[in-house]
Amino acid sequence: MVVPRTNGLAVASLACSLSAVVFLGLPAIVGVVLGFVSRSQLRGSRRLERGDGMALAGIVVGFCVLGFWTLVLTIPALAGSH
Repeated sequence: MVVPRTNGLAVASLACSLSAVVFLGLPAIVGVVLGFVSRSQLRGSRRLERGDGMALAGIVVGFCVLGFWTLVLTIPALAGSH
């Protein structure tokens, strides 16, 4: 019996996306890219690896953090232009 291992890029995707909350969103870009690469690897792994949910969470959290920081950084700039 083969025990599936967790894809390392899936873990890194989620970790980068979560750390982006503190670091002005920059690691979120890396988290999103790693999430897509990880999901691609997992599709081809024939169930020898797991972590698809973690990779998807990294993608979703990464996009949410990017959206949040985009709003936080652009709204004051737009409000100050009046």
